[in-house]
Amino acid sequence: MQLMSRLFGLFIAAFLSLATMARAQDLTPDEARAIAAEAWLYAYAPLQGYQTMYNQTVNTAFPGYVGGFNQFRHYARSATPADTDIVSPNNDTPYSWAWLDLRTEPMVLSLPAVPAPRYYVNQWFDLYTHNFAYTGARTTGREAGNYLFAGPHWDGTVPEGITQVFRAETDFVGTLTRTQLFGPDDIAGLQAVQADYVLRPLSAFAGTPAPAPAPAIDWPVWDSAKAEGIGFITYFNALLPFMPTIASEEEMFARFARIGVAPGKAFDPEALTPEIRAAIEQGVADASAALKSEAQAQTGSRGMFGSREELGATYITKRNYGAMLGIYANSEAEAFYASQQTDDAGQVLDGSRHWVLRFEPGQLPPVTEFWSITMYSLPERFLVDNPINRYSIGDRTEGLTLGTDGALEIYIQHEDPGPDRRSNWLPAPAGPFFFVGRFYGPGPAILDGKWSLPRLIENQ
Repeated sequence: MQLMSRLFGLFIAAFLSLATMARAQDLTPDEARAIAAEAWLYAYAPLQGYQTMYNQTVNTAFPGYVGGFNQFRHYARSATPADTDIVSPNNDTPYSWAWLDLRTEPMVLSLPAVPAPRYYVNQWFDLYTHNFAYTGARTTGREAGNYLFAGPHWDGTVPEGITQVFRAETDFVGTLTRTQLFGPDDIAGLQAVQADYVLRPLSAFAGTPAPAPAPAIDWPVWDSAKAEGIGFITYFNALLPFMPTIASEEEMFARFARIGVAPGKAFDPEALTPEIRAAIEQGVADASAALKSEAQAQTGSRGMFGSREELGATYITKRNYGAMLGIYANSEAEAFYASQQTDDAGQVLDGSRHWVLRFEPGQLPPVTEFWSITMYSLPERFLVDNPINRYSIGDRTEGLTLGTDGALEIYIQHEDPGPDRRSNWLPAPAGPFFFVGRFYGPGPAILDGKWSLPRLIENQ
């Protein structure tokens, strides 16, 4: 029996290799290169999301492991340099993470009443990284409610007691929930709110029999180097069974199939001819270089985060910028993000130089909630260790002072600027850095572009 099983496995592997070779024989190297570039760009944001989902739900050795699907993991503190779940993490509001498996039935999120002024938001994203739903203070209000999240194949009946239904395009979705912490003395209050974010299967909520469990999935182990090269196809194929193809993308996926992209299919780059494999690898390199160059030129989050419809015709490009610069950021109606990544000469910002971010009198960020400027190292895009344990600075920073003219100057550098300026110091690494301004509850002046983040001034 074992011999027969082994022979059958070898037969299947040989068949898949022959199929891969047959597809490749229909390709010219130029076609393979172009298709690979297009497919890698399409897959980039979903695979960056897969990295987070895999580490949080499968990789039990990962510090940010949440315990699997359909449950929350709450943090009762703001992020630190030890938090590496995602790039460019928020240091403003403690996180709660959860991933939902919607293959067999919907999940119901029950939220408590959350009195003002505490800000909270449950941001919901799918495997594309699209923000497809929001619950929280801004969108669904501060009263208690029950919210049903259904996958693309569910056609059941909505029971009584459901406040609102959200439909997802993919079988797996996640939430990055943010809850405001007012300070060290508020940790118990924060935890009380978080404990009342409750997830239940629809059957448990409605008191009906549970469906049979979905089959277990052998998720591929995440390897960033593999995903950045020709191996991206392996990860992409593993995700695609849970991302039903939409009609407008069918022709594109027919092209992708020519290089081995297909839902659930095994991919063996060794089965390709040397010429086709080299062409695919070059196409991936072309796409990667172009994305990094274009993303570095971005100065704000306008249009990068939202639903498929909100992102518009260039949704692939926009979600890629967002995934590279700060995956799972909020849609701009919830929070606006701005940055400066290079100096006036086009060079990456460096903390060995002395920078000033100056808000002129009367030009502080116009927001209804709060704002911050957060520092990250490059190329990692993680928070920066520093002697005063300050990872962000903003309108809630104790001791922040205005100048005699009413302007606010923030000093961004690695070296301590001295006692007269330390209250307004945002420590930077000794080398390359990147910062993000976050503006929660952005006012009309931000959303329509009349207000923008000032550029850094070098303080000689």
